Amino acid sequence: MRALGLALAVALLAGCAARTPRVDGAASGKGPIEVHVLAFNDFHGNLEPPGIDIDAVPAGGAAWLAATIGGLRKEARHSITVSAGDMTGASPLMSSIFLDEPTVAAMNLIGVDLNAAGNHEFDRGAEELLRLQRGGCAAVAVGTSTAKPCTLEPFAGAGFTYLAGNTITAAGQSLLPATALRRFTEGGRTVTIGFIGLTTRTTQTLVSPAGIPGIRFADEADIANAEAAKLKAAGADAIVVLIHEGGAQEAGPNDCRGLSGAIRPILDRLDPRVDLIVSGHTHRSYICDYAAYAPGKPFLLTSAGKYGTLVTDAVLAIDPATHRVVAKSARNVTVRNQGVVGEPRVAKLVARYAAASAPLAARPSGRLTESLPRPKEGAGMTETRFGNLIADAELAAGKGQGAQVAFMNPFGIRGALTPKADGSVTYGDLYAVQPFGNTLTVRAYTGAELRAVLEQQLDRKILLSVAGMTYAYDAAKPAGSRITDAKVGTAPLDDRATYRVVLSDFLAFGGDGFSSLTVGRYVSGGPVDVEAMATYLSAGPPVTPPPVGRIRVMTRP
Repeated sequence: MRALGLALAVALLAGCAARTPRVDGAASGKGPIEVHVLAFNDFHGNLEPPGIDIDAVPAGGAAWLAATIGGLRKEARHSITVSAGDMTGASPLMSSIFLDEPTVAAMNLIGVDLNAAGNHEFDRGAEELLRLQRGGCAAVAVGTSTAKPCTLEPFAGAGFTYLAGNTITAAGQSLLPATALRRFTEGGRTVTIGFIGLTTRTTQTLVSPAGIPGIRFADEADIANAEAAKLKAAGADAIVVLIHEGGAQEAGPNDCRGLSGAIRPILDRLDPRVDLIVSGHTHRSYICDYAAYAPGKPFLLTSAGKYGTLVTDAVLAIDPATHRVVAKSARNVTVRNQGVVGEPRVAKLVARYAAASAPLAARPSGRLTESLPRPKEGAGMTETRFGNLIADAELAAGKGQGAQVAFMNPFGIRGALTPKADGSVTYGDLYAVQPFGNTLTVRAYTGAELRAVLEQQLDRKILLSVAGMTYAYDAAKPAGSRITDAKVGTAPLDDRATYRVVLSDFLAFGGDGFSSLTVGRYVSGGPVDVEAMATYLSAGPPVTPPPVGRIRVMTRP
């Protein structure tokens, strides 16, 4: 019966995906008022088309995102445009080297109203996120030693509002607003929608602690439920949650088969008075009737993939007499970029920043003998040649300060690396792999402290790439005894000896949850990670990526 109910729900939603008809009576001024919530997520500064096809259709690009949203607005009497986070951060070079100011400017032109801050919005620290909201040219970013604000023009800040009610400061207040109310009037009748913005609470381990001092990320469901009650008391007829957390499912962008992921336990605890959840973070697409998974939780759950390749058109039909949602539907619309004219103002903005970044992007930055794919999502416990190559580059950068070991986090590898026919790679190629601007640092650890780091990997389920050392692990053994045959160079790891390790400041400050790395004693600073990679690949003949085998697996977690 459950499988049949889920299949029926998916079928109904698939029908909704094909069209969003007006509810009977809406046009006469006597029926419900329809509001279209136009949503996207995880744009990540992809101002130019990202090279992704949706059902064999080339998709994405800010100018075409603007055109798609503009077309959907023309079909709707009432609409609001929202984002579920990671609008910026981990962005391509042409946005990132300008501190994502061009992406914010493009979103202003598109007419975004609200954005729930994602974890990547905190990549450069909380103060820099506040600068993106407020504007200005003060240099407050963390970990971006080469990026300067207002390089091309003064920066006025976001014309939209960042929401993140679960970003709690040391003073006990939310760093960003938790909610927003928007009213829509038709024929003298008004309906009110309350919006709640939430950031994944895992942000605490996903960004450098140096950038979020004193900030904690509270439980998403707890904050949403508290804010929903306040919004209802303030007169909200409908409630929409914008949350940078998500899930995955097994079918197309307008389906919801086998929904899984961190979003589910949040929704299972969510106030049933919520009507629509716009989600993100997982880079997946789906349209879900959540009642098929949890009876009594009739939420409409959506996600629009990544990089501006899809836009969700969610329709809430609200009865102004009874102050409730009487119907809702959603569809994911492909942002086509071929055979379609992009929005000209956004296209002009993108072209200007593309031209300004082109010389740096094209700078020759070494040679490589073969292509390296980006490690697969979910492959955090897999040693890769790509990770070993980056660790080798970092170790080479730290040799002058006596570095013996290097660590590289696998989730810091953000793209593939494909050399040209002659083996050459550009700075733009390398930046697509390491877009965070992390600074390398050399730190001193005892052998016992390094052993604790290797042990913590198994608890975190994140296998750091290593250079300068080898070891084996047996996850079946008791904690504290899982690491065996550890060597630095060819010598056994000595718990009482001191070793110098080169790693990113992100890891050194405890990023990805590696609290064990925060005990290291500072020795020296180093170059930005992407510069270290460029230097390593340019030092001699074309570099062949190293093999795996530095880490031997006896029993996996």
